[in-house]
Amino acid sequence: MIEDDFYATIKLKCGDEIFCKVAASEEEDKTVLLISNPIILSLVKNRGGSSIGYKIEPWLKTTTEDMFIINMNDVLTMSESSDIEMIFMYQKYVTSSDKVNKGTPELSRKMGYLGKVNDTKDLLEKIFKNL
Repeated sequence: MIEDDFYATIKLKCGDEIFCKVAASEEEDKTVLLISNPIILSLVKNRGGSSIGYKIEPWLKTTTEDMFIINMNDVLTMSESSDIEMIFMYQKYVTSSDKVNKGTPELSRKMGYLGKVNDTKDLLEKIFKNL
């Protein structure tokens, strides 16, 4: 049976501290957590030592998966979050990472030269003929 989703900060026994959306599930004789899009937050400070914001990174950097299963035996502590700012940052990160993972980056003029198809075709034909 899967419980309702909630946002939480989880401290794992390995030392990692993650923020994610969590659903608890009873599997046979143990409890597991289904976590989606876990992130790590780092406090960013300016040269004077004052905090200016947070840096958000994915928990696991070498995978494109967004759902993970954690055994409750690996959890040191967990705290449900109702912090609106934190939840908003998390949702914004998840939305922007979904666009990147789906291969639909936002287009801008900084991405390269914009030209007409026929002009580019003519240029490529000239280059090919000169080879």
